[in-house]
Amino acid sequence: MSSISRRTLVGAAAALLALPAISFAQDYPARPITIVVPFSAAGGVDAMARLLAEQLRVSLKQSVVVDNKPGASGMLGAAYVAKATPDGYTLLLGSAGETAINPLVYKSRMQYAPEKDLAPITLVTRVPNVLVANPALPVKNVEELIAYAKKNPGKLSYATSGVGNPQHLNGELFASMAGIQMNHIPYKGSAGQLVDVAGGNVDLSFVSMAGAAPFLKGGRLKALAVTSARRASFAPDIPTIAEFKPMAAYNMDNWFGLFAPAKTPADVQQKLNAAVTHALQDPALAKKLMDQGGEPAPMTIDQFRAFIKTESVQYGRIVDTAKITPEN
Repeated sequence: MSSISRRTLVGAAAALLALPAISFAQDYPARPITIVVPFSAAGGVDAMARLLAEQLRVSLKQSVVVDNKPGASGMLGAAYVAKATPDGYTLLLGSAGETAINPLVYKSRMQYAPEKDLAPITLVTRVPNVLVANPALPVKNVEELIAYAKKNPGKLSYATSGVGNPQHLNGELFASMAGIQMNHIPYKGSAGQLVDVAGGNVDLSFVSMAGAAPFLKGGRLKALAVTSARRASFAPDIPTIAEFKPMAAYNMDNWFGLFAPAKTPADVQQKLNAAVTHALQDPALAKKLMDQGGEPAPMTIDQFRAFIKTESVQYGRIVDTAKITPEN
């Protein structure tokens, strides 16, 4: 056999080996896609996932279902996706907590490594938290809150939905920058924490607007500020923490993004990125997400990966300064 014939056969074999991957990408999605939500049904993340799934059904011309797998601060659901077959049919709608903060807090206790086991697809929404207070607390804004805390050291308490989540980091960053002490009271969900703040058992809470809205409308809580650098489009009347000049550098949102198992084919990842980006351009979906307290913010895959790294640096500083562990 001539060298030319050998080269031809080798080239043909290589082309045949490549065909399944090419065919897979071209045919994707050929069956229903599952978006795993690592939190309970009927919550804000669940609502966001179902809104996105509804629009992706149109973009991808395929069924998209939502599967709730709550537990362990979102880590059970995230671990499930990290270990799933990397074919683009099992995805995660993950928050900053289980994809960027938890590795800094739980470390060796985690059953997956987000940077190694999950492929970032795109940021979906940025979700500023709202600093809310019991109506009886004698403060009307951030400036008065900090002054009150300094006159009453160690008296203020704030509730969050768990240790090491974005709400907890909001509180620790606030206390550190303001030079005050606040007692952290972790709960297992926003409903319980807000009931206790409204009832006067806890003074403050950092929480999503979706969770706070019913309490704010009923006058059971008062909003002091949002945690983003700029006022939120869904609540333009609520000032930012950063508007109080000594806190001008304060800026920390929660966020939610779509992830796939690592080693999901790159062209499938790109197809998902394009589909979500297209979905988020729909005005009706954008409005519904804003009603949930989120601001649509799609990114390219490279932008999202860089965004997570930048956010993780900030989270790491807060975790180290506050000495946050699973026990506190």
